[in-house]
Amino acid sequence: MIKVSRRAASIAPSMTLAISAKANELKAAGVRVINFGVGEPDFNTPEHIINAAKDAMDKGYTKYVAAAGLPALKKAICKKFKEDNGLDYEPSQIVVSNGAKHSIFNALFVTIDDGDEVIIPSPYWLTYPEVVKSCGGVPVYVQTSRESGYKMTAEQLERAITPKTKMLILNTPSNPTGSVYVREEIEKIARVCVKHNILVLSDEIYEKLIYGGEKHYSIAQVSPEMKELTIVINGVSKSYAMTGWRLGYLACAPVIAKAISSFQSHSTSNVNTMTQYAAIAALEGDTAPMEKMIAAFGDRREKMMKILDGYKSIGLDYVKPDGAFYVMLVVDKLFGKSYKGKKIEGSMDVADLLLTEKQVAVTPGICFGDDSTIRLSYALSLEDIKAGLEKIAELAREAE
Repeated sequence: MIKVSRRAASIAPSMTLAISAKANELKAAGVRVINFGVGEPDFNTPEHIINAAKDAMDKGYTKYVAAAGLPALKKAICKKFKEDNGLDYEPSQIVVSNGAKHSIFNALFVTIDDGDEVIIPSPYWLTYPEVVKSCGGVPVYVQTSRESGYKMTAEQLERAITPKTKMLILNTPSNPTGSVYVREEIEKIARVCVKHNILVLSDEIYEKLIYGGEKHYSIAQVSPEMKELTIVINGVSKSYAMTGWRLGYLACAPVIAKAISSFQSHSTSNVNTMTQYAAIAALEGDTAPMEKMIAAFGDRREKMMKILDGYKSIGLDYVKPDGAFYVMLVVDKLFGKSYKGKKIEGSMDVADLLLTEKQVAVTPGICFGDDSTIRLSYALSLEDIKAGLEKIAELAREAE
């Protein structure tokens, strides 16, 4: 009998697969499905970025390059960190990988030993705990509250630390909650991390998608000591509408960057060369298309919240998101009710009923560690947002 490794066996399959499969079946049958589950911008990559990749191919830039990234791209990333975040990094501290998810895996692979504990505020992006487990670590969840805007406090972090704690994963702006940690909150968390010498994996992939006057502040900016402990994760997927291009990057202490570079040289080697030239154009080129996209997301966010404000009387609530392009809709007041004979007992039931009965796809909150919610993306047209929200409201009104 063939057996997979213990680490592979410990990784849970995605709980969204069943709903995704059903949505695809409906679409294949010609049914129009409104999809609130999308985790990518619905805008195309700007033309100047696409042209940069074409130009690279025309010039024959189609060969292997340094495993950790093109020198010109690493230089552009260093410039971005300096201008956007006030952080000074050398190119040797930058590693370019196949998407931010790959950067996260690399960072955990070279820093986590078997049994090391990694603190993850909940709700969390569903991939974090699976990557921790795949690297031999132990996820430790800190449950945040609606009252705190789904943000972990420094006091909660302090209570979660044990002698086995190695790392904190901090995601701001957050997927799935849209929460944004302000500077004072980050500084308090940083003091705890420095006190206990805890590494921080700071996932900042949604950095530029912030609304309502909030500002992004990286924990690496707090102090030289905190910068040394921080692995900053970023990329071009969300801010530049380049999800399919697969390019992420990280910045960290030299010893960690060297280890990641060595590991990547034996695993995937370099990100495809044309994408790297496209990323240079993204970081150094015209920002107007992206500013237009972010403004559109901001407008959709405002309109979605205005509609949702009217749904509180039917048992639907939400926590105001300040970043990314997601809203966590609280649906636990539907639990215990029934719809067409099916009892609603959790977020998976809500998601399943919305898809099969209303042709609306959402992501159940149980995937993110919060079964009382469903995640709605507003990376879709205003027309679909309005129509989809009304269908969700219909389900809430009709459940009894």
